[in-house]
Amino acid sequence: MGLIHAALTLSNPRRHELAPLQVTALVDTGATTLCIPEHVAVQLDLSELEKREVTTAEGRHVAVPYVGPVQVTFGNRSCFTGAFVLGDGVLLGSIPMEDMDLVINARRQEITVNPESPNMPSAVVKAALPRPVTPSSP
Repeated sequence: MGLIHAALTLSNPRRHELAPLQVTALVDTGATTLCIPEHVAVQLDLSELEKREVTTAEGRHVAVPYVGPVQVTFGNRSCFTGAFVLGDGVLLGSIPMEDMDLVINARRQEITVNPESPNMPSAVVKAALPRPVTPSSP
């Protein structure tokens, strides 16, 4: 399978007066989070929440800024997430993809909304069951 790219809109939900950015992201299901270059974080005026340590593909451990919140939009789907600031391009990992209920179409080399739920994102969740009531002893 080749590289898959996706057109996304990134915005700062705390700064509605700032124009959203149209970006092309590399889709990487082996990564978990959203990664953005510094110029995107600056343009969206994203606040640094903390530094986090990441392990690069070369095996290096690097402390990078973690910023947010970021609103990610693809088609009729969106989610809110944080982002690591590193690299020279946008990388879309599996957590925001799962949150927006996006799937990879390997034959067409693209991501799409889940065809089983085309009008709104769906998710599988487990509800906590109430504790059984045990009779008290006399």
